[in-house]
Amino acid sequence: MRVVVAPDKFKGSLDAAAVAAALAAGLRDVVPDAICDPVPMADGGDGTVAAFLASGAVVRRVRVAGPLGDPVEATYAREGTTAVVEMATASGLGLLRRRRRDPRLATTYGTGELLRDALDGRASTIVLGIGGSATVDGGAGALAALGARFLDAQGAVLVPVPAALVALERVDLSDLDPRLAGVDLAIACDVDSPLLGPNGAAAVYGPQKGASRADVAFLDGVLARLADALAAASGHDLRALPGAGAAGGLGWALASVCGARLESGVALVAQVRGLAARLVGADACWTGEGRIDAQTLRGKVVAGVAALARQAGVPVVAFGGSVDPAVEPALRERGVRCVPIVPGPLPLRTAMRETAANLRAAAARVAALTFGG
Repeated sequence: MRVVVAPDKFKGSLDAAAVAAALAAGLRDVVPDAICDPVPMADGGDGTVAAFLASGAVVRRVRVAGPLGDPVEATYAREGTTAVVEMATASGLGLLRRRRRDPRLATTYGTGELLRDALDGRASTIVLGIGGSATVDGGAGALAALGARFLDAQGAVLVPVPAALVALERVDLSDLDPRLAGVDLAIACDVDSPLLGPNGAAAVYGPQKGASRADVAFLDGVLARLADALAAASGHDLRALPGAGAAGGLGWALASVCGARLESGVALVAQVRGLAARLVGADACWTGEGRIDAQTLRGKVVAGVAALARQAGVPVVAFGGSVDPAVEPALRERGVRCVPIVPGPLPLRTAMRETAANLRAAAARVAALTFGG
């Protein structure tokens, strides 16, 4: 009996590795000789690096510039020649108190420093998760850390933040790190917003990063200026690319300059973890996330894992801290049975405190029903 256990974290309660361990324990309570293949998963957002570290990747800690330039210690994961980076650890909204949020001054420079460190470590594949950013700088900061220069009409070098880039005339890519050409850079991106306009980076995501209505108009204008200059410098105008507006344009900038790929976060993590190959010949696949709801169907871990399991002909059980009945029919069509882990009405705080025990008990119930233990 072999079960692939590939859950996401239960946010606020357990990381993905701990969820997998609890589910495996419940299975073995009923089927002691079952083979469990734990594959802690993530969707490219927060928790992605932790999922890799929990499975044996090596942690790398780097002192970099934070979103407003203050030094922060950021971490990423190294697994062989693969580096897994979360921009939020260097340029994330969570690094700033609400009163300090200022997208006119926020920069992705620290994220660029992380990418440069990965290149220094001879990474040939870099997976970059771009969720949770504090920035709307069009990736200018990250490009500057990698060697790009942003120039005004007199040829003076501008600080790569929107407040200064309003004077941008030209982007100089002649000193861009040449190692970028030889690395497979994949951007975990699960939104489809363009760079500019009413559905773009400034309008949709600017307010949550501290932008006023006036700031949104200013930032959109700066991004348009940057788009013109970067298209002229790179020969690639990708401002309408779906996902270009994510993380204030960081993925767009890297796609424009070095051919980075914007892909589903779950698909990227699954690819790096070799999930498809591990599902071949399995008797079942168990996955899960803290809340299974409409968002689950839009590229979250449960849906991504289920798609791969279905291709392999493996039945799927999804465990949720809560399960919205409205999404169960759609998930059943994808071959997924949903199991809420909470045994009855409980205060949220209690349910979160007892997540590990509830996961183990729910897994044992499913194992008894499925495998006849």
